[in-house]
Amino acid sequence: MDLFKFFGKSKQSSKNVAKERLKLVLVHDRSDLSPKFLEMIKGDMIRVVREYAEIDEEGLDIKLTRMKRESDNMPMSALVANIPIIKVKDND
Repeated sequence: MDLFKFFGKSKQSSKNVAKERLKLVLVHDRSDLSPKFLEMIKGDMIRVVREYAEIDEEGLDIKLTRMKRESDNMPMSALVANIPIIKVKDND
């Protein structure tokens, strides 16, 4: 039995964690969006989705990332949301 896994220690190395954090910082810098602004967007998104569905906030993942546009392959910022839906509300 892997004791680190048992006690919640992930196998992700500190190198990889640091690399992911650096990517996040670079994306935020390039997008010119403040962390406060991103939190406001996140809150608004959660509020709107809650009107239509019951969601799992523990599994919620909203982040800003970089991707390339399909039309011209130019890099751009993208807001990616993974919002687990537990149950869709009946709006009759």
